[in-house]
Amino acid sequence: MVVLRREIGDVLRDARQRQGRTLREVSSAARVSLGYLSEVERGQKEASSELLHSICEALDVPMSLVLREVSDRIAVAEGLLIPDTVPAELAASLGSGPDGGWARSRAELASVG
Repeated sequence: MVVLRREIGDVLRDARQRQGRTLREVSSAARVSLGYLSEVERGQKEASSELLHSICEALDVPMSLVLREVSDRIAVAEGLLIPDTVPAELAASLGSGPDGGWARSRAELASVG
């Protein structure tokens, strides 16, 4: 069974480790206790939307990318095919650059599979 809080924690931990940052650094930047952040990363605590926003800001990773990665992981667990593109209408509505405002790639987060 897929547990949402575990998937969120895994994606957050992967993003933090990829940046070479410690729990202490991120917890301080996010203004959350080190112990609580550790529990979120291990999937033992549910992160509220406000807390998730603070952690994402501390990691400088858009929450939308974190949630998309979580969604993709769940889809893989459910055996669904995942499109690897952003719909043109959505990309156009997000920004004016050639990438539609998607300044960061999904590669910044953990790869699925």
